Amino acid sequence: MKHLITIVFFLSNIVVLLSQEECSKLKSRFKIEKSNTLSIPQIKETEKYDVHFYSLDLSLTNTSTDISGNVEIRAKTRENLDSALFELFSSLTINEIRVNGKVCNFKRNLSSVKVPVNLPKNSFFVISINYSGTPPTNGTNPMGGAGLTSKIETKYNKQITASLSEPFSAFEWWPCKQSLTDKADSCEVKITVPNNCKAGSNGLLQKTVNLGNGNTRYEWKHNHSIAYYLISVAVGEYIDYSIYCNLENYINPILIQNFIYDTPQCLTDWKSNIDATSDYIKLFSKLYGIYPFYNEKYGHCMAPIGGGMEHQTMTTQSSFDKNLTAHELGHQWFGDHVTCASWADIWVNEGFATYSQYLMLEYLYPTERKVQMENYHDAAMQYLDGSVYVNDTLNPHRIFEYRLTYAKGAAIINTIRFVLNNDSLFFQGLKNYQKKFGNSTATGLDVKKSLEEVSGIDLTSLFEEWYYGEGYPTYKLKWNCIGYDLSLEIAQYGSGKFLTQKFTNPLEISFARENESDTTIRFEISELVNHYLVKNIGRITNVNEIDPYNWIINKNDTIIKDSNFEVFQDSNSKPSENTIIITPNPNEGVFMLVAKSPGKHSFKLMDSRGKLVAKNDFDKDILIDISSQAQGDYLLFVKSEYGSTQTCRIIKL
Repeated sequence: MKHLITIVFFLSNIVVLLSQEECSKLKSRFKIEKSNTLSIPQIKETEKYDVHFYSLDLSLTNTSTDISGNVEIRAKTRENLDSALFELFSSLTINEIRVNGKVCNFKRNLSSVKVPVNLPKNSFFVISINYSGTPPTNGTNPMGGAGLTSKIETKYNKQITASLSEPFSAFEWWPCKQSLTDKADSCEVKITVPNNCKAGSNGLLQKTVNLGNGNTRYEWKHNHSIAYYLISVAVGEYIDYSIYCNLENYINPILIQNFIYDTPQCLTDWKSNIDATSDYIKLFSKLYGIYPFYNEKYGHCMAPIGGGMEHQTMTTQSSFDKNLTAHELGHQWFGDHVTCASWADIWVNEGFATYSQYLMLEYLYPTERKVQMENYHDAAMQYLDGSVYVNDTLNPHRIFEYRLTYAKGAAIINTIRFVLNNDSLFFQGLKNYQKKFGNSTATGLDVKKSLEEVSGIDLTSLFEEWYYGEGYPTYKLKWNCIGYDLSLEIAQYGSGKFLTQKFTNPLEISFARENESDTTIRFEISELVNHYLVKNIGRITNVNEIDPYNWIINKNDTIIKDSNFEVFQDSNSKPSENTIIITPNPNEGVFMLVAKSPGKHSFKLMDSRGKLVAKNDFDKDILIDISSQAQGDYLLFVKSEYGSTQTCRIIKL
């Protein structure tokens, strides 16, 4: 049950919510008030060209963040272009820049670097930057360091150098254009490291070259579209523990390549958890569409970063807790394959990755799902204000706030699933979204449109209330049972005076019945106070629970039985005669609806869990066949063209 008292999180809850809270804290530990060092006019300058390819050829060690090498930006002009602007942290030394192979002068103002190109619209060009230095130790990375850090993992006594560029820290270790909507078509990352180390990155390892001077070069190539912040490096004393995932109807298995600490204890500790990654890939491929990078790999590089970062095809993780692994894997669809078009819509990354954890539990560890969703709800209700949609996109603390972006973000996806009331359509909508926006970017409204198109349900009110709105509803019930008919009043109020006051999502309520099994009924909500008459439901003895399956973030006020309370069939002051005859009832799965007067009518038939079984429009009469459904109670809602609604229990023998 949900109560009026705000639930305070204790340390034990933090353990349960390990993955998504670690991810959130990792990305938002420090409040930063600006996105990067570029001004708005400078950002507009970067939009004058389109990046097609990044090539990084770098030298690194696992014991420091010292970096040197060469980066190529291959791009195309979007208009006549005199100069091109990119970013590189001011403390890093630029040794030389070439444009189309020719050494050129450049202008540098803090992190902005401008080079002459003098090219007409639709011209291709290559900027090659040779640079070196030490990235900042306290840059804009929310984990407290910079885009590149070097740290010792104390349990296994291994030092690792690894990148973490989200949201605005890529320029702190390599020259780039930090624009979400300008994803490169592909990339390559070559990393020269000491022979005792391995280096992991995106895509497939093309070759490993022993340079004969105590160093080895690892050459990675990724042939898919990628956002700037998802390009990664990780260097350390690793072993390669690779496994494979065999997907049904696909000949070639998916490589799962894991760079883990080179100690026997590490593999002993995590082998079974790593092996479970295959099950998660199979599950998400079934729900969302095939793993987007199936022709390359998925994998992990271990690093002591206190959580995980969804680097494309090779996540950086501190451990292999199943929630953490599922979260970061979910990002490969939501965040990597489809990337948020702006940080305001980070929900399309983090909300769905967090919900992926819940789906992993639902399908593979079902006894844990209930507590997981309750934790999401409790976290979302810790404070009253704030929307899932991010208004302050210059502040990583707000972008990655666990309560709103992760917990409430995942919970409202569950609410959307409940409103659609059809898992086949819900997951088909997510597959359509992946297909339409794959290798590109999308917004929250793009998710909305994909689900509306597949379901035919208008989600405008839901998004206004739950995505852009603030707070949550608290419900009050008043009820009475007269004979076998239930009279019910559902009232609600918002969580704050200036927050969303009305939530129009459906609501389920569980009832206890005399000499019969408990039943759960789904009610449509349109007003702050709603009245219902449910006929022939049985003798209700108690209201068990509001929202028993945790579809809605909410709290409960009073539940009162009032022996004087009665709801009539329509708005008149006396009960109206039924306009629809149901025959036979009970039945063996086939029954007829007969209208006393011809006209436009519609019906919905729900099972005891509130699942839609059948719906249709009819004029005079209609035959309904649910013989393939299970025995038990069903709830029939019939609406006439005059606006009156008739509700009745159907019993299938």
